[in-house]
Amino acid sequence: MSSTVIQCGTLIDGIADEPIRDARVVVEDGTIRKVGPSESVSVPDEADRIDHSNHAVTPGFLDCHVHLNGTRSFQPMERIEKSLPYKAALGGADLRQLLRAGFTTVRDVGGSTAIGLRNAVEDDEIPGPRIYAAGRAISRSGGHADMNQLPTHWAGDEDRMLGVQADGVAECRKKARQELRSGADLIKITITGGMASKGTIPDQVHYTDAETQVFAEEAHAVGTHAAAHAYGTAGVNAAIRNGIDTIEHAIGFGERGEGVDLAHEYGAVVVPTLSAIYRLAYEGDEHGLPEFHVRKGREYVDKHADSVTRAYEADVPVALGTDCNGSYLHPHGDNAIEFELLVEQAGMDEMDALKAGTSVAADAIQAEDVGAVEPGRQADLVALDEDPLADISATRDAVAAVYKAGERVDDRI
Repeated sequence: MSSTVIQCGTLIDGIADEPIRDARVVVEDGTIRKVGPSESVSVPDEADRIDHSNHAVTPGFLDCHVHLNGTRSFQPMERIEKSLPYKAALGGADLRQLLRAGFTTVRDVGGSTAIGLRNAVEDDEIPGPRIYAAGRAISRSGGHADMNQLPTHWAGDEDRMLGVQADGVAECRKKARQELRSGADLIKITITGGMASKGTIPDQVHYTDAETQVFAEEAHAVGTHAAAHAYGTAGVNAAIRNGIDTIEHAIGFGERGEGVDLAHEYGAVVVPTLSAIYRLAYEGDEHGLPEFHVRKGREYVDKHADSVTRAYEADVPVALGTDCNGSYLHPHGDNAIEFELLVEQAGMDEMDALKAGTSVAADAIQAEDVGAVEPGRQADLVALDEDPLADISATRDAVAAVYKAGERVDDRI
């Protein structure tokens, strides 16, 4: 049994409200065994030692909302022109960027490559973070994941698209079961319109209560969870009311008060993806995005921040998610911008923002063995040159080392 002792100048464990100064973490075979102030944690005989006494150490970061599709633009024709193997190869490159940035676990919420990438990482064939994969997102015909900018017969090539279509209770149930059969770790639906889908209204509800309930039922029946892309108060509330576990984007959350009570009653988690709308609104023009796409972002960016603030102030769990898709507008490896926006836009304090991207995120995606530095969890750790409690931008600009299951990974890729 191999043992490693990691000496930490400051340890932020992802759970406690205060850090531990001069801390020690004991790792055995990739799992954390002991944690605490150095004076109270003994060093095993012949243990290897890693010195991060000049660093702040946190749990490995989690991003609950990514797309590993090998995307480099928002042009719909890219879905058709690029082959699936090519996009999978680019997705593999993106995994390396995620590790370098300290993201040791991610949840992909829609696409055709993530299940294969997950399996390759688990088999140690390629380096990458732990991946929870939804398979393809499910929307109604003409909905957000239908890629209705493209001719119908092109968008019907489901292997190249982010999503599949399902209409009516029976078909919704069947599509959910098909995605689970294909190896999906969760079910992802689009219950409303969105920014990137031409012709959809972001806050228009697309699924009935009965249809939405089916997706939650099928996920829960196999012990997993369901996520819903949801804009607008009506769509957000419908998702929560019908058993969806994580509410993605959640623009309009709590506007009329009801959403807060529903979230507490049903235990829903908000995954806001602030950086997606922020970059769309303020940088979309620079990347050649369609006018309708940028316009929607500008219309909703302030409303989005207000929604996350309401959730945070009402003690509704907020988990970090970015919607990073590998494009030049929203590249993997820059995911930690979300920590900054949770502080700057949503008003979180730095410790709560860190929890959003560690323990709260782990709870949201039912990842019980990551997200915190405590005995029994995987030794996924990030060492930072600066203290993120003093300046949250350290999560983005000051990553010094990244460990996955106790092994350093940022210097090998």
